[in-house]
Amino acid sequence: MITKEQIQSIIAPKVEEEGLFIVEITVSATNQITIFIDGDKGVTIDQCITISRFIEENFNRDDEDYELDVSSAGLDLPLKVVRQYVKNIGRMVDIVTKKGQKFTGKLVGADNDCFQVEVEKSILLEGKKRKQNVTEIDSIKYSDIKSTKIVVSFR
Repeated sequence: MITKEQIQSIIAPKVEEEGLFIVEITVSATNQITIFIDGDKGVTIDQCITISRFIEENFNRDDEDYELDVSSAGLDLPLKVVRQYVKNIGRMVDIVTKKGQKFTGKLVGADNDCFQVEVEKSILLEGKKRKQNVTEIDSIKYSDIKSTKIVVSFR
């Protein structure tokens, strides 16, 4: 059976050469291989085809049969790697924490440990009778996140 690690080690240089990065690789028990790639400037169909052909050149179907799907990490999929967070700074994101909290905010920063989101909160300020909308920047660890998805807006 072809392993995720074998695929990773073979395609990593080619993916980088194309100016892309690997988001996720899955291999099912039936050798169905799914690879999601992304790039700082997006991914073209031609780049997906190039990576797919490169894999087919390096894994002989006569030795081991497999089904292969190489595609871009679309907007409907959650962010998985730090580089995706960095790429999407400035965009609105929907966040679900492992504790079940859900909120939306603007992605304003990301590093290897956490990311920062600008969120609008309604809080009661001292001396005020009504809650006021206040913008705060929350720093969230990746380990506390269940999913982060880009909010698609057509404005």
